[in-house]
Amino acid sequence: MKSIKVFLTATTFLAAATAAKAVDLEVTHWWTSGGEAAAVAEFAKAFDATGNKWVDGAIAGGGNTARPIMISRITGGDPMGATQFNHGQQAAELVEAGFMRDLTDLAEQEGWRDVVEPSSLLDSCTLDGRIYCVPVNIHSWEWLWLSNKAFEDAGVPVPANWDEFVAAAPALEKAGKIPLAVGSQSWQIHGVFRVLLISLAGPEIYQKVYGDKDAEVAAGPEVARIFKAADDARKMAAKSNVQDWNQATNLVITDQAGGQIIGDWAQGDFQVAGEVAGEDYTCLPGLGVGKALETGGDAFYFPLVDDPEVSKAQEELARVMLDPEVQVAFNLKKGSVPVRGDIDQSAANDCMKKGLAILEGGGAVPSQEQLMSPDVINQINDLMAEFFSTPSMTPEDAQQRFADIIGSAA
Repeated sequence: MKSIKVFLTATTFLAAATAAKAVDLEVTHWWTSGGEAAAVAEFAKAFDATGNKWVDGAIAGGGNTARPIMISRITGGDPMGATQFNHGQQAAELVEAGFMRDLTDLAEQEGWRDVVEPSSLLDSCTLDGRIYCVPVNIHSWEWLWLSNKAFEDAGVPVPANWDEFVAAAPALEKAGKIPLAVGSQSWQIHGVFRVLLISLAGPEIYQKVYGDKDAEVAAGPEVARIFKAADDARKMAAKSNVQDWNQATNLVITDQAGGQIIGDWAQGDFQVAGEVAGEDYTCLPGLGVGKALETGGDAFYFPLVDDPEVSKAQEELARVMLDPEVQVAFNLKKGSVPVRGDIDQSAANDCMKKGLAILEGGGAVPSQEQLMSPDVINQINDLMAEFFSTPSMTPEDAQQRFADIIGSAA
């Protein structure tokens, strides 16, 4: 395997005889919105404090755009120092092929098993009993973000649940607002459907469909009700002509849209805009009715390299990412929940506290990435994007195609 390209500072060259070298470590990720950039800066600052240098390798366009680029570089012999993937199976083939570092010894030295909660996050980093990644946050999809002023302008109360939100749509439209902001990327549209499924049908139905790959349940009445709700959502989002999730979030921040269904990472952009949870915007976990949240999120993998100085810098970054203070600083700006169960979360805002209460009450469910292969997820992404962009496709037709995908995934 080709060695990673490492750029050494002038000081390092002059001090070549010293024991350790400062390393410029390229870190690739797809965090490019305002809130995400602020969160990444916390990791970079902490890593730079070790004497090494974080070289930011942000790739715009989200994970679906970034992952193929990352994978191509790693398999093509031009690996970065560290790279982001979501919790789950996205990097499984790279691990199996021997491209990723085994972090088991470091994890045992640092006691990761004792502090990472829920344990399923570290399980997602584990293959054949060996640990290959560092989980850094818990993200959940099951959130409806509402602009308080948009509803004030429309002359209706801020909704407390999904049914009230749907009922308020005509008033929002009359006031010139987009009821539901949704980015046009397929992963966002699939996310809306999955939130409806988990929140309205419940985690047991979600587990049967996404976890057990039960095609009969996927074709049944509980899921039919969700496709009806998805039909309501696509009608409410008909005038949402934006692509990226943060563009849709901005429609809510600027009061042009009533709400958005997106993960808790939206909090970062609300914070950057100076919005205050509970005052300027309202967050409804579980769409105001559900009591379950996916425990998805992000982890960092470290490509295997043959330069011992780079390997040492990789270990420094892994330690930094799970440092208690860094975990708090990063996750507060990211809008996510720390993976360490032993840190002070008193600084959490109104929305984070709601999410923590659900998780502490036993409401955690696995993310889709932990239950399904990337190929199956992409098939559902494509179906949901087609459903939202094709008004002539009935909910019944979409459900049958969905059930077929689930059945073939079994």
